[in-house]
Amino acid sequence: MSKLLAALIASLFASVAMAQASAPMATPAVTKAEAKADKADSKAMNSEAKTDAKADTSVNKAESKASKKKADAAADASKTKAKAQAKVDKADASDKAKMSAKAEKKSADANADEAKTDAKADTKVSKAKVDAKSDKTKAAIKTDKTKAEGQADVDKAAAKQ
Repeated sequence: MSKLLAALIASLFASVAMAQASAPMATPAVTKAEAKADKADSKAMNSEAKTDAKADTSVNKAESKASKKKADAAADASKTKAKAQAKVDKADASDKAKMSAKAEKKSADANADEAKTDAKADTKVSKAKVDAKSDKTKAAIKTDKTKAEGQADVDKAAAKQ
């Protein structure tokens, strides 16, 4: 009985092994579609990488410009404040109060101008970052679309077999 059972089990495994179809050989159409899809994927990924690098460069450039503008604004404000204070220091005792008030007004104006410049610079950096993110997202979507189209072409070629 055990020999019969062993023979049945062995024949079951053999029939299962034979029933499994080997993977069909890729037809020339499928191979061609795969090669075309791979080439398109590679091209799309390179394009996405270039777009990402360009966007990052744009953001870095905007940040650099903003930093320079902020530094210039701070220097201008300091210069204005120093000139105003120098006039106060040179003023006669009777004019010191009047000159001090003028100096405070000039300092306040200089601080306001510096704040405006900083805000404008920060706005430009924020816009550059948003634009870069948008460009990167569009490039990623385009790459995904290209990959999906390539896979669809491969599946279509395989289905024609």
